[in-house]
Amino acid sequence: MLELREASLAILASTDAQTKVSQLLKLFTEYQEQRVTLDVSLKLDSQNLALPGRPVKPELVLPKLVPKRRMDTLEGRAGLLHSLAHIEFNAMNLALDAIWRFPEMPKEYYEDWLKVAKEEAYHFSLVNEHLHSLGFTYGDFPAHNSLWEMVERTTDSVIARMALVPRTMEARGLDAVPSIRDRFKQIKEVRAVEILEIILNDEIGHVLIGNRWFNFLCSKDKLSPISAYRELAAQYRAPVLKGPFNIEARKQAGFTSEELNLLGA
Repeated sequence: MLELREASLAILASTDAQTKVSQLLKLFTEYQEQRVTLDVSLKLDSQNLALPGRPVKPELVLPKLVPKRRMDTLEGRAGLLHSLAHIEFNAMNLALDAIWRFPEMPKEYYEDWLKVAKEEAYHFSLVNEHLHSLGFTYGDFPAHNSLWEMVERTTDSVIARMALVPRTMEARGLDAVPSIRDRFKQIKEVRAVEILEIILNDEIGHVLIGNRWFNFLCSKDKLSPISAYRELAAQYRAPVLKGPFNIEARKQAGFTSEELNLLGA
């Protein structure tokens, strides 16, 4: 039988985006059907693998070199959708990485991140299908690698990963997606609006999962979540968060009143 964490590592290393999506959806189904085992103690080695597996395109460039996306041209709108597809592709990879990399977590931790990986694969497929309808595909535009860079910085610590990837990098999506959705709403691109609504709703759940496991680890080690986050953000060079913030979505995603008040400060 397949083992969940070992299979997640193999899928993470896959370089073809569509193959990665189909393999992941198959793994999710087989795990639900109890045809995949889970060994939380398994020690895995990625030394001979290039992670994450990714296609030759898109070309990865510095964030400042990614072209501005204007809504008054087809190419500009496609470029904005492409940036979303790239975020979802990376988010799928980071969920797979959270599964294989960190041993000795509770069973529910791995099941949570498998659910996240499956939903990110679904989001990627939705956005890429819409790109196809506009005459483009994933890889047609350059992209940046900021999200995965934070994944790489936190390979040595599960508490740092939970603090700084879902609760910091992905939570920025809760703030950004509504304004992107409204830009498509203004030009009456209904399908893009529908997709962004799905993404926003699911991402609240993904950030909630990050909060759940960050708080679990803080409780386990008798740490203050506020102090622990501040120290981890400094140690791992997390970006400074800037508003405006989607306070209601962040509240639904499990941020406490004290954490939300600190955002205001």
